[in-house]
Amino acid sequence: MIKLRPLSKKDGIRFHDWINDSEVIKYSLSIFSRINTRTEIDTWFSGLLDDNKNINLGIAIEATDELIGYTGICNISEVNQSGEYYIFIGNKDYWGKGIGAEVTKQVLNLGFEKHNFNRLMLTVSEPNAGGVKAYKKAGYKIEGRLRQACFRDNEFHDKLIMSVLRSEWLLTS
Repeated sequence: MIKLRPLSKKDGIRFHDWINDSEVIKYSLSIFSRINTRTEIDTWFSGLLDDNKNINLGIAIEATDELIGYTGICNISEVNQSGEYYIFIGNKDYWGKGIGAEVTKQVLNLGFEKHNFNRLMLTVSEPNAGGVKAYKKAGYKIEGRLRQACFRDNEFHDKLIMSVLRSEWLLTS
C-alpha cells in the first residue's frame, strides 16, 4: 500500500498545507510552529533536499505515488553505528490505518540491513498515544523519559525515549 521513495522538489507543495495545520504539527518538529509562509516552508524543504548527512525519504501511496508524509534517520553517528528515527504523516486521511507502524518497520529494516546500524532511537511525546503504539508494534522499547521536555497546548509534558537494538530486531525479523 505504501512505499518509501526519495523526496523531490515537486513534493514541497504538500508541506504547505500540512505545516499550517495545527493538528498535524502538534507533536512534530518545533520549527513547524515557527514557519508558515510559503517562502519559509520552501526554504526549510530545500534544506531537507540538500541534506546529505541524514536519510530523508518520502512516504507515498504505492498505486498513485501520492506523497502523504516523510520519514528517515537523522543524527547519524558512524562511530556509534546509531541514528534517530523520525516520521511525519501529514495527510490526516492516512492516520490510524497502521501506516506509521509499517513505515517504521521499513525504516528499521533499511537502517539495520543497508546501513548496518546497531541502535535506532526516537523520542515521542507521551500524549501521542498513536505514535507510541505504532513504535511498540514495530519493535521499539521505552528506555527512558525526558521530564516536561515538550510544551504543547499551554502545558508541559514528558517525551519518551525509545530504541531498538540490532540484536532485538534480528530476533523479530
